[in-house]
Amino acid sequence: MSRLGTLGARLYRGEVGYDFIGKRKIWYGISILITITAIVGLAVSGLNMGIEFKGGAVFTTPKTSVSVSEAEDLATEASGHQAIVQKLGSSGGLRIQVSGVDTAKSDQIKDELSKGLDIPTEKIAADLVGPSWGEQIANKAWTGLGIFMVLVVIYLAIAFEWRMAVAALVALIHDITITVGVYALVGFEVTPGTVIGLLTILGYSLYDTVVVFDSLRESSNGITKQTRWTYSEIANRSINGTLVRSINTTVVALLPVAGLLFIGGGVLGAGMLNDISLSLFVGLAAGAYSSIFIATPLVADLKERDPQMKALKKRVLAKRAAAAAKGESAEDEQEDDDFPEDVARTAAVVGQRQQPHRGHGRTPGKR
Repeated sequence: MSRLGTLGARLYRGEVGYDFIGKRKIWYGISILITITAIVGLAVSGLNMGIEFKGGAVFTTPKTSVSVSEAEDLATEASGHQAIVQKLGSSGGLRIQVSGVDTAKSDQIKDELSKGLDIPTEKIAADLVGPSWGEQIANKAWTGLGIFMVLVVIYLAIAFEWRMAVAALVALIHDITITVGVYALVGFEVTPGTVIGLLTILGYSLYDTVVVFDSLRESSNGITKQTRWTYSEIANRSINGTLVRSINTTVVALLPVAGLLFIGGGVLGAGMLNDISLSLFVGLAAGAYSSIFIATPLVADLKERDPQMKALKKRVLAKRAAAAAKGESAEDEQEDDDFPEDVARTAAVVGQRQQPHRGHGRTPGKR
């Protein structure tokens, strides 16, 4: 078995672990800071909406020796608006976008481009996009997002409980806010591809979250019948038990997306790949982070407010204090707990598992 596999097995058995829940205030603070930065970037810079949302004209040319920067200057001068030019891969052609122009202005720009690029007018394809069409796309995107959120909350509330539904919804909003904020900060164009990417990452974000929630639900079954562990400790074990799996699935998903973003969009110059790949890359990373550092700790916070969980925590701490006063480990005082052994094995243990104390004149192996 590989080292990573061995680590995953030890995490699952509770032999080692990291106190994610105990340090949740740190993760909350980091997330709040990142979210505020994203919101400020969105408020200051705004989103660079594509022509599909603002309306305008798109000109496609055949192969030309004119560079992208030269074509941008030419189109900007001809239209009076900032133009966006992209190289069309191996064909050598150009895709020139100009916002806020009508049919008459489009014909004029086309003639200017024909002269400046030394390309016959009939070989330059021009497509007009009306702003009303972009508005319809935006409205449909918001509608789809709203329906998705409602269905997610309903499903999680039925399959798990309302606290997990609330935590998952907060994590989704966290992921979307960060992804949109990054778009505002880097200035990438927002297109329908971007919207598709945003909707796609929601599923990836929920995948990791639901895996942890499912483990937590199984581990906390019958929790009030024992006095070994609190709900937060069991939640922490659920995170550790699925940690390696979450890392593996996230890395495997990020690698091809990184190829699209950095190689396809950056090295090969296929700028149209940036529309969807950036949202996928940022969203996948944010989704993996939120499922571990936001969603589950938030469930633990909400659950610990329940009167039953408060009473359980008092019993657990009292029993540990009594065991410490006797000089015994907490594991020596568990004979009266009616807690399933398989659940006990998945309870929250942070750090190396302690061995039972062999003191007070006991015969080794006997209680």
